[in-house]
Amino acid sequence: MTSILSKQSLILTTFSLALTRLSYCSVTNSNIPSIANYFGTKGRYEEVNPYLINDITSVNKSLLIPHSSDECKPVHVTAIIRHGTRYPTVKNIKRMQRLYDLVVHEASNDETWLDEIKSSWKMWYTDDMDGKLVEKGSDDHRYLAVRLSKLFPSLLSVENLKHQRIRFQTSSKHRCVDSIKAFQQGLHKHWGLEEVWYRHEVNDELMRFFERCRGFVEGVENNKTALAEVKKFKEGPEMGDVRRKMAWQLNVPYERVMPDMVEAAFFLCSYEFAIKSLHTPWCHLFDLKDAKVLEYKNDLKQYWKRGHGHSINSRSSCVLFHDLFNRLELAVQNLRLGQELPEVVTVQVGHGETLLPLLSLLGLYKDSAPPTADNYSQQHGRSFRTSQIVPYAANMLFVLYDCHEGPRIQFLLNETPVRFPGLMSVTEVPLYRDVRQRYRELLEGCDFQKECEVGIQPQHRGHHGNTEL
Repeated sequence: MTSILSKQSLILTTFSLALTRLSYCSVTNSNIPSIANYFGTKGRYEEVNPYLINDITSVNKSLLIPHSSDECKPVHVTAIIRHGTRYPTVKNIKRMQRLYDLVVHEASNDETWLDEIKSSWKMWYTDDMDGKLVEKGSDDHRYLAVRLSKLFPSLLSVENLKHQRIRFQTSSKHRCVDSIKAFQQGLHKHWGLEEVWYRHEVNDELMRFFERCRGFVEGVENNKTALAEVKKFKEGPEMGDVRRKMAWQLNVPYERVMPDMVEAAFFLCSYEFAIKSLHTPWCHLFDLKDAKVLEYKNDLKQYWKRGHGHSINSRSSCVLFHDLFNRLELAVQNLRLGQELPEVVTVQVGHGETLLPLLSLLGLYKDSAPPTADNYSQQHGRSFRTSQIVPYAANMLFVLYDCHEGPRIQFLLNETPVRFPGLMSVTEVPLYRDVRQRYRELLEGCDFQKECEVGIQPQHRGHHGNTEL
């Protein structure tokens, strides 16, 4: 684990927009693609919380008031956050280049959008971008920091920062390090400070646990059969229809439009919007029906690779699960003893691959029937939609309250309350002891080392039987 501590002047113009009630990047409903709600893990955070489009610092404090008879006050917050908006990776940039070459040299029709691509749009993505954070991604975290500080002013405060009661941890990936720096910039800007003290630690054992889990790496990451449903869907009738339509629109042979080409066009639409707030002509290749198919393909991949599809996916996050509950337990013990909490806020920045396994381990977003290549038509009402769960800057907030009847804990995903499975309604905040009881089996077990060794064994896949991973 690497510790980083540095001091840097914060120029007031580092924000792309001032902290005022302004529309973010001048985005209006008229230039938001109609398919923006289906971009999956490539989607903007604002599509999950549309009210932020008009006021990026808006908060709803009423969401945090426990609906109970006793008085409560927040005493600790753990925030586990995905990095902000980023450039595409080299792999996807190369796909985009192949698509661009095909369109420029072979496509033909009388549509204005195609003429715009061929005459005006230039392939500006380069290999050196490779997943780096963009300015919009920095703003994602700066403004999230402002909103959380407004929600929890007694916790995210200058005083607590000075006394090192706020802890920052991050993945070693540059997009995560840059995100957590931006988060700290946002806090300092909100507090009216002109200098930023960066106090973050790099901790891949927590934020990139999946790399260290042999059962996951061998059983899922490097096992082609683990994602058999994804491969089958890519070759299935729904994707075939999207390919045929795209080939017809471009007036090129069907066999020239491979599934990767379709995805590249969809990515171009999503990246241009997420990064530049542009409704690019690439978006004209898709309607809502197409977008839902492509979202489902992405959801299939995330479900079987990071979600409930294989048990090792979620069990690989045991180390992060225990880190969270050990911290909460220490805070509860301090409350019982009437002592000051040594750590009132913990901010941890990782990846979509960090959040999805933990969400699955907590039993969230698990539908009665798992998504497969053959049941697309039955999955339109599924809860496992990555567009809504893990957009850029997605966040899991665990808020511990000191209440008259005992400590209570509230969970919010993307700043919206979510019910712990089997515990009360979403409008109520359960007692901490009830949450511990709900997860007692995991708290008493879920050993990272043991799980990641047994994880290489065949995993049960619901009604589909056992499959070698």
